[in-house]
Amino acid sequence: MRFFLINDSFTELSEWPSALPAHGFLWVTTSRRVFEVQLGQVQRHLQQLAGGSLMDLHIADLLNPQLPSQYDYTSWYDLMVFRRLAAGHGTERLFLDDDRGTASTARQAMAAIDTSPVGFAVFDRVLLTVHPADCSVRDFFEARLSQMTPAVTPRGAATPLEGADCEIDEQDTGLNLHTLVDSGADVTSGWRHEGRGATSRLPPSPADLMLRIVNHMVDSYLDLRRLLTRQFGYLQQELLSNRNQFKHWQALLESRNTLHQLEDTCEDQRSAVQEWLDALDEWPVPTDPLAAREREVLRVRSRDVQEHIERVLGHVRRLESSAEGAVQMHFSAQGSRTNDIMRTLTVLTAVFLPLNLITGVFGMNFDTLPLIHERVGFWVAMGLMLLVGVGLVWWFRRRRYIGD
Repeated sequence: MRFFLINDSFTELSEWPSALPAHGFLWVTTSRRVFEVQLGQVQRHLQQLAGGSLMDLHIADLLNPQLPSQYDYTSWYDLMVFRRLAAGHGTERLFLDDDRGTASTARQAMAAIDTSPVGFAVFDRVLLTVHPADCSVRDFFEARLSQMTPAVTPRGAATPLEGADCEIDEQDTGLNLHTLVDSGADVTSGWRHEGRGATSRLPPSPADLMLRIVNHMVDSYLDLRRLLTRQFGYLQQELLSNRNQFKHWQALLESRNTLHQLEDTCEDQRSAVQEWLDALDEWPVPTDPLAAREREVLRVRSRDVQEHIERVLGHVRRLESSAEGAVQMHFSAQGSRTNDIMRTLTVLTAVFLPLNLITGVFGMNFDTLPLIHERVGFWVAMGLMLLVGVGLVWWFRRRRYIGD
């Protein structure tokens, strides 16, 4: 369990604070197991700092690792459970290039998809995040929010924010900041400058931070999209290849089932965000202009998250349609090959049928048959058979019954 105080700066605390400052809010992030063990302590501090504790039903939702995305609310906090879509551990070694992808690596890639839920309890000035033990969302946002301040604040110390004149582009959520930090890259090069003396865009409220995290989880589907596209591209090439008989039907079936699961996950995400938007419209209209502007920013962020979910859902459905189309093309190609084979056999039968008739006529046991006792009779019969065969082949090719 970790604690971050966000006001004019981003500060990590070593323990629960005794009271909240006049400005800013507290972000408490914990794994699901730690939250279960320290539930009593969490409830006491939430009652002290936020003026209310979590309901038993919502606690069960936060502890449930199989819960789909959903939204619920009370008069003192909002609850959002959001399942993330991401490529799990080990997928970075799969499909290194087009030549090294196999059906076994495709099945491993599909099995490594992570759809773990992340829970958010959004109070007025406290955000509680419950995530899986191996979730990288917290580490990503810790690094990102730290980069919005002049220096990373050490644990247990508070450093005021000095005047910063740049901000991270909040829409560019595909930037993997913690990877850049680990590699020693200059992460500040991705900041944009505004001409009106803007300061660092730290989240002004728990709801704003929750939407940023949700947006990041939606955009993390980009890596998964590349993985799925590469996998289905390999399976479709194998399916439509004429070199070998396709034998990976089990992998294709599992891939389609996984796509159906991802579609259900995206639809649950869309429903949860839509319910959040409906609840946001019912909030009391603030009289303070700054608060009204922050409320409008929340609506914009929420609609942006919803749009990203729609794009993810559209891509999943396109993959489903592509897989279905590949299967239909496979069976159409098989039917076309069968028709070609049967047409060729039929033409060969039609060519040899009159030849068999000629040999049958000259094979009759009559002494008065013409050419039977002639020395050139055999060659006349062979020439006649050759002429008939060549003529039939020429005729069938002219009628396009056989190819070149």
